Amino acid sequence: MTSRPVIDDLSSFWMPFTANRQFKAAPRLLESAKGMYYRTTDGREVLDGSAGLWCVNAGHAREEIVAAIAQQAATLDFAPTFQMGHPLAFEAARKVAEVMPAGLDRVFFTNSGSESVDTALKIALAYHRARGEGQRTKLIGRERGYHGVGFGGISVGGIGANRKAYSGQLLPAIDHLPHTHSPEHNAFSKGQPAWGAHLADELERIVALHDASTIAAVIVEPVAGSTGVLIPPQGYLQRLREICTKHGILLIFDEVITGFGRLGKATASEYFGVTPDIITMAKAINNAAVPMGGVAASRTIHDTIVNGGAPGAIELFHGYTYSAHPLAAAAAIATQDLYRREGLFARAEALAPKFEAAAHALRGEKHVKDVRNLGLVAGVELESRDGAPGARAYEVFVKCFEAGVLIRFTGDILAFSPPLIVSEEEIARLFGTVRDVLATVQ
Repeated sequence: MTSRPVIDDLSSFWMPFTANRQFKAAPRLLESAKGMYYRTTDGREVLDGSAGLWCVNAGHAREEIVAAIAQQAATLDFAPTFQMGHPLAFEAARKVAEVMPAGLDRVFFTNSGSESVDTALKIALAYHRARGEGQRTKLIGRERGYHGVGFGGISVGGIGANRKAYSGQLLPAIDHLPHTHSPEHNAFSKGQPAWGAHLADELERIVALHDASTIAAVIVEPVAGSTGVLIPPQGYLQRLREICTKHGILLIFDEVITGFGRLGKATASEYFGVTPDIITMAKAINNAAVPMGGVAASRTIHDTIVNGGAPGAIELFHGYTYSAHPLAAAAAIATQDLYRREGLFARAEALAPKFEAAAHALRGEKHVKDVRNLGLVAGVELESRDGAPGARAYEVFVKCFEAGVLIRFTGDILAFSPPLIVSEEEIARLFGTVRDVLATVQ
């Protein structure tokens, strides 16, 4: 395949979550991908240690998914789902529902994780209104939580940089649980930390402050990803479920990152044995081949809203032009079939101990402050440079890329989440490259 010429003018594209001036002064451009590897515009092969952006769980350019998209584009490129439908939308919803926790089998399609979160929040509010408790309008998020970049998502989210510029227009009826990250108690934990379950009891304090009758939902990431891989303490999620049930509050799990095999199960809900009322998803739902997200709601929530409307009336005034887009739906069906056929969730579960050992082998290396992991996700926290937070991790990121390995970083935390097809040899190379790079970084 002939390489396309590298574009000389990079100015037109305003890049998301990027230091634009820094990047465009020394761009890193990816041209193609296959399996576990990207290829750069200058012909270098790069091991994908982050599944793109936590999303390419089955590996890149899988033939079955590519063929499904191509066939669908030639058959039905677009169809509206407002007062209309197409067969693949319903088939994709069924495929997704099959791997959700029991009872969460009503799927509303979106186009991204951000849209999934805003959709879930709207569904929660609509549910309480439909059941005659419209005063339940407050939403509870968590410090350091990441729930996308819609106004709903950044309101319940707890990352300061994502909220600062928009603070005057965030949703008003919001409160936040404390985060669970406590290096003095749980540094270098393998799997779930033993300390911290009691932090869930802060929800009781919030309930006492606002009164349960005013609270619609609590939203948390079962495993927080974008803030730097925060693993829930043992018993923490179970306690949140108990408190929400006690007070009639909906529990929303944001599984945009954890969904579809990242922890070795279809969902984090399945892994932890905790069933929320609503799950948000995106990313690996269709291997990120076409933008797609979704919300899985319990049948009780769905039926309360849908059956509460007048006959012939729209029950939920919400949706997107591209909800269940035919190409995205075709990719989702092919991806879900591929996950099952290749047993990729079980494969991730089997690889998790090797992944854990490789990650924790970095303990004691230069600058390493903490290592934490679960399933096929790990975070390595580095000591920050005086007056330059994030600079050390950025340097590690760039040098790893130059050495042929792509990782993620957020602040001074390195994040790892390879495709589920990763081999033991590639896991060793991934963390071995990081070890070598750390030795060169000041």
